Amino acid sequence: MKTTKKLSLAVLGTVFSLGLATTAMAEEAKPTADLNVALLSQYVWRGFITSKDSVVIQPSMTVAYQGVGVNLWGNLDSKQYKTDGSEKTSNFNETDLTLSYDGSAGIVGYGAGYIYYGLEGVRDTQEVYAKASLNTLLTPTLTLYKEFTATKGWYVKLGIGQTLELTKDIKLALGAGAGYLDSQTGYNELHDGVLSATLSVPVVQYVTVSPQLYYSFPLSSKAKDYLKAVNLTEKADCLYGGVAVDFAF
Repeated sequence: MKTTKKLSLAVLGTVFSLGLATTAMAEEAKPTADLNVALLSQYVWRGFITSKDSVVIQPSMTVAYQGVGVNLWGNLDSKQYKTDGSEKTSNFNETDLTLSYDGSAGIVGYGAGYIYYGLEGVRDTQEVYAKASLNTLLTPTLTLYKEFTATKGWYVKLGIGQTLELTKDIKLALGAGAGYLDSQTGYNELHDGVLSATLSVPVVQYVTVSPQLYYSFPLSSKAKDYLKAVNLTEKADCLYGGVAVDFAF
């Protein structure tokens, strides 16, 4: 009789544990959504400065489920300049779509994806990318991008970062990155570096405000000359920043 009771209790315990595990897995499998709106003093992409004397507003929306994500991102320039140097009123000049998958195996993180760049005034471009990271000190991450429509070039980026907990809720994320650009136009150089600092401050449930600061700069003399020639500001480096509001649920 005692043996039967023990067996019954063991079975009930196992069922209860399995139930908890199943519930936990079900909770983990819930899709997530994130809406972010950034207000920045400059639009800089891989060292290229594409705005001048204006503020840019960059909304972003991401939906993810079990590692699969879809992101829609845009750029609104409050005073966009034309290629001839003349200016016009605010304009929504870029909309990007990213499809991605991210996973991990032990301390190794990995991911791959596709990006469609919808651009105004120039040909739209498309990229595929793959990345790998190590969940160790500074989280080193290597990402390879392949553009296969317009320039058909490569961009390789190595990044590191560290998040510091200033208080229980407030965090400071510091980052650094270096990029190499290999273009079919004949430009193949250590291209751009970037330093970043982002302070995350929760306001209410699901809402976080994040002041941001960036410094973008060339990594070689050829990159400096190239960026000065093509950047809208006629400068190779740029200190810029702003603030972002994030709604995550």
